[in-house]
Amino acid sequence: MAEEQDLRPPTQVLTRGFDPTLSVGSARPAVFRSSTYVFPSPEAAERAFDLVAGRVQPEAGEQPHLIYSRFNQPNAQILEDRLVPLETGAQSALVFNSGMAAIMTALLTFARPGQTILYTVPIYGGTQHLIEDFLSTLGIFGIPVQAGNTQEMGEALRSAKDLAIILIETPANPTIVMTDIQHAADCAAWLTPKPLVMVDNTLLGPTFQHPLAHGADLCLYSATKYLSGLSDLIAGAAIARDPELIRQMHAKRNLFGNILQPDECWMLEGRLPTVTLRMNRSSKNAERIATRLAKHPKISRVLYPTLFSDREQIEITQRQCDFPGGMLSIELRGGKKAAFEFLRNLRIARNAVSLGGVETLVCHPKTTTHSGFTEEEFAAAGVSDGLVRISVGIEDWRDLMRDFEQALEFV
Repeated sequence: MAEEQDLRPPTQVLTRGFDPTLSVGSARPAVFRSSTYVFPSPEAAERAFDLVAGRVQPEAGEQPHLIYSRFNQPNAQILEDRLVPLETGAQSALVFNSGMAAIMTALLTFARPGQTILYTVPIYGGTQHLIEDFLSTLGIFGIPVQAGNTQEMGEALRSAKDLAIILIETPANPTIVMTDIQHAADCAAWLTPKPLVMVDNTLLGPTFQHPLAHGADLCLYSATKYLSGLSDLIAGAAIARDPELIRQMHAKRNLFGNILQPDECWMLEGRLPTVTLRMNRSSKNAERIATRLAKHPKISRVLYPTLFSDREQIEITQRQCDFPGGMLSIELRGGKKAAFEFLRNLRIARNAVSLGGVETLVCHPKTTTHSGFTEEEFAAAGVSDGLVRISVGIEDWRDLMRDFEQALEFV
């Protein structure tokens, strides 16, 4: 076989991290459900615990012996190895039992009481609640800035005190506003100490957007979404250029016990080779549907990258993204009542939260994923009564289009 560095990502995702000779010749990884692992010697046990506790550093190429599945297990190691080539510039990855677990672990690893986290809004509602309602009680405070507002981002970065983290979700959920990752990374580089730039890359990654290539330090994922794609498991991931960042998060994951379990690791690993295939089909469907829906008289606007009219948004998208992706939002004339009638009458698309599945999912963010905000927060986020978020699946786009059109007849 060619040297690993000579292989392209689609090949690496099928070949990294798994040796069939360690699984009695199985062509595909087995599921290792053991909670604990036998050491070859007392010295190996001592070395393994010293490495896990961070008392010593691993030697070049050293893999510590497995100890206990809260720390690591074979299926997690295989999955983590195979996530790395999907993200341009990545060197190391870590998996978690949910996307929120990945975000929480990242924030608690790199922010301390008295420090601040600058984050873009709108952002996933759970992330905003984590920062504003929980981390604030620990003395870690959030500074919201408007997604896509480069000037506001720069001013906030210059004025923030003891800034630890810049957290960007791009495109923004659910308004699809793009934020300039490179600009945030360039601004961060001028600060001392330099804050970490983290990007929630769930909506476009890892196929259409590569934040590490634009200066970000860490990519965060709800792997439940496009990475898995079948709406049947919950998982999260963190991917970094610097393995030291992952090593520090690994220590916290050991403490929190929020590693992804072996069965889910095995399921998710088997789906990675099809991520690009699924996302390409979803993106093509979404672009066709967005273009058609933009002409519908009962829809006031469609939020989708190919329909941007703002010059800065167009420039960021062209520079940062390979394709527009499978997520779009529509704003219905008639507010909440119109949105609910549209949702009530869908036949193919499903009225459900989450996104990135092979099936089309549609929801009303103001009363579901972003509920609990104040009216001021809704206004700042651009989440209105008539806004409906659509995660376009891989069905035939013509069937989906007919479904949306017939549902709109009831509005």
